Amino acid sequence: MRFRTTLLLLAATAALTAATDWTAAGKAWWAHIEFLADDKQEGRNVGSKGYEASADYVTNQFEKAGLAPGNGSSYSQPVEFAKVTLDEPNSSLAIIRDGKNIPVKLGDEALLGSGSRLPDIEAPLVFAGFGLSIPEANHNDLKDPSVKGAIAVYLTGGPASIDGNLRSHYSSGEERTKALKAAGVVGTISIPNPAHMDIPWTRQSGNRLQARMSLSDPALAAGGGLFSATWNPEKADELFEGSGHTIAEILDAANHERPLPHFPLTVKIHSHIATANEKVQSRNIIGLRPGTDPRLKNEYVILSAHLDHLGIGQPVNGDAIFNGAMDDASGIASLIEIAKSLKAANVKTKRSIVVLAVTGEEKGEQGSRYFAEHSTVPGKVVADINMDMFLPLFPLHYLEVQGLNESTLGDDIRVVSKAAGVEVQADKDPNANRFIRSDQYSFIKKGVPSLAFKFGWIPGSPEEKIYKDWFTTRYHGVKDDLTQPVDLAAAAQFNSILQALLIRVADAPQAPQWKQESFFKRFALTSAK
Repeated sequence: MRFRTTLLLLAATAALTAATDWTAAGKAWWAHIEFLADDKQEGRNVGSKGYEASADYVTNQFEKAGLAPGNGSSYSQPVEFAKVTLDEPNSSLAIIRDGKNIPVKLGDEALLGSGSRLPDIEAPLVFAGFGLSIPEANHNDLKDPSVKGAIAVYLTGGPASIDGNLRSHYSSGEERTKALKAAGVVGTISIPNPAHMDIPWTRQSGNRLQARMSLSDPALAAGGGLFSATWNPEKADELFEGSGHTIAEILDAANHERPLPHFPLTVKIHSHIATANEKVQSRNIIGLRPGTDPRLKNEYVILSAHLDHLGIGQPVNGDAIFNGAMDDASGIASLIEIAKSLKAANVKTKRSIVVLAVTGEEKGEQGSRYFAEHSTVPGKVVADINMDMFLPLFPLHYLEVQGLNESTLGDDIRVVSKAAGVEVQADKDPNANRFIRSDQYSFIKKGVPSLAFKFGWIPGSPEEKIYKDWFTTRYHGVKDDLTQPVDLAAAAQFNSILQALLIRVADAPQAPQWKQESFFKRFALTSAK
């Protein structure tokens, strides 16, 4: 490591390491979460009073941390959303078998999407494997002409033989919609694979009436207007009856890495969708720490996290508030504490640092997409270091890094983690597509090297059980609140590592670069053109 960078890293972490009181530092981090995830904020849903109060709090904390306004003279970047809410009592879904309409119980058997541009639809069904078109892998589940004019039924996930990042990219809503439209599909029914379900069906059903939001900007509006539904895998044989296939057969093939069949189903679907529509105002919060180098100060390293969560939903044992303590008040608290530490250590870096709290992540990474397309800084963004639900549930011995082997940022995190005595791990579950499921992907699609993080663990360890139990019981649920056990000292150690990474990248002679073999390098080439 270069001598000057070493001195900077030491100086930047001095405030935390001098007394080695990680617990005290963790308590300062937790104090922000106590405000942001309090019931008073009502889950920080986009456009809510709780979100606005939280945005005011973050603005105040950024100012105290010595950050300059990141949007001219303001810390706020206004973002407008188009909100669509399913009117479920006036909507319906039915299976048509042998000319008879069989009503589908919404919530129990299926979840109905609200994005269709057609209020009424009746169409045949075709099982289309994973519903993916991946040109680079010569894989196309939609090539059969029978899908034209039909609803494509597919199993979530993808072929294990295809690189995880390649598969993840084409599993994204944007790419999948392109392929579906090109094939003439009129809608989709997805069936979650229980082997990879982060959220049990009962909690997915409980969240089903959450409003859909997309950016009001017509150039950035998400979604393709296709009919969509999600089917309970335990009830999926309702769709396959008479086809000669069963959901058990399909799941067995997927879980043992065998090709999935493709076949027409013997039933049709009829749906009526009623919605309520309105405009919603929200904002990103942006703080700036200017660089010192006359040339490199016009390059920006982003440290990001999302401020929004799910708001108020269906009550569970009398609790209806989705507090979002780990998802992602934890990341926002880290933004604040890292910014405070930089100020306390009087850290100066060659490149400028943007500290970015975004709205609308839970609506499909919308706030970060808006910033990526309408950057408030005049120069070039060269890296995004994103913190979303990093889960400090146990001591920090391993750090799982999404995007570890895609860019030179992976080399940087290995260096700073090793110095902290922490071992780096690659993503252990690429089928979960997490590298494209948070705000870093908005920047990746603009060609910007990025990383995201989770606390790591060894398979078969108690930490693995804690981690997986958290997803089953707390993820996107009312139990992601202030009562859950968190390792405060480990959270502070994580913040120290991320701070060291931020300084290393912001002070390096060269900006981060995609590795030659990385799938994501194509975005940098496209952006350059």
